[in-house]
Amino acid sequence: MKKGIHPENYRTVVFKDFSCDEAWLSRSCAPTKETVVWEDGNEYPLIKLEISSMSHPFFTGKMKFVDTAGRIDKFNKKFANTRFSKSE
Repeated sequence: MKKGIHPENYRTVVFKDFSCDEAWLSRSCAPTKETVVWEDGNEYPLIKLEISSMSHPFFTGKMKFVDTAGRIDKFNKKFANTRFSKSE
């Protein structure tokens, strides 16, 4: 492994997939301001996920409806005043 290219600030964090309400403890250097109390009683930084291998249809074999209306509205609002908007 090359020296000096990997982050030094790895810490234990909780990843939570909100689409299936699953959480797991792992190590990461991803920034977050939120924390959560884990099953062991300790407080860890929380990283929220919309989809993970626990909820993705490729890994689960089940199709699951994911509410994307908020993302679509945000996209339409962002590009409403550009040349890419629909002229009706």
